[in-house]
Amino acid sequence: MNIAIVGSKGRMGQALLACARLQPRIDVVGVDIGDSIEIVIGSIDVVLDFSSPDAIEPLSRICAEERKPLVIGTTGHSEDQEAIIQHRAKEIPIVKATNFSTGVNTLFWLTRKAAEILGTGYDLGITEIHHRHKKDAPSGTARTLGTILMDVLWKRKDLRTVPVHSFRIGDVAGDHTVIFAGNGERLELTHKASSRDTFANGALRAAQWIVGKPPGLYDMQDVLGLK
Repeated sequence: MNIAIVGSKGRMGQALLACARLQPRIDVVGVDIGDSIEIVIGSIDVVLDFSSPDAIEPLSRICAEERKPLVIGTTGHSEDQEAIIQHRAKEIPIVKATNFSTGVNTLFWLTRKAAEILGTGYDLGITEIHHRHKKDAPSGTARTLGTILMDVLWKRKDLRTVPVHSFRIGDVAGDHTVIFAGNGERLELTHKASSRDTFANGALRAAQWIVGKPPGLYDMQDVLGLK
């Protein structure tokens, strides 16, 4: 499989290149921001985008013209850019995710199932830890976990909120814990990331999965068969 990595000189792009080299069935072409992808797109099977939000309009247009699947790992798209992605997904298959970690997406699934099974007799909370240089708090993953829990609560007409506690310490790549605390017991679901490789390998898995799929907008839950 031939994969074009757009944004290959960034931190995630470098992690993708390193992880792809360890997979003998994958060949990658690095495309930096500002480079012309038209030169290589005819020879590749799928495009992986970890560049910038502003790249989505020309990149998705070229992918649609060439009928190439697209995997989007870039975040921070505007409403107009999100609309472009929705439109292009009618023409080509697209995977879009804010977190490509297989473990994190399994945590999303387990969190929903645990909340549905345990019912109303448990207090809920989320803690997340990242390195001292991370600016946003809570993390996008913690917000997704909170959305999952609130969705289950709202379906039960339970108007509670879910507290999220964030810590910015050391060089932690990313720890997330969902807490279900009842009388006499406590269930904790935890995911810990030690490097960007977990996100890179998940994105490469999505790139392999999307080839041959019909047009549509997919996420990592689709890739992992968790829906």
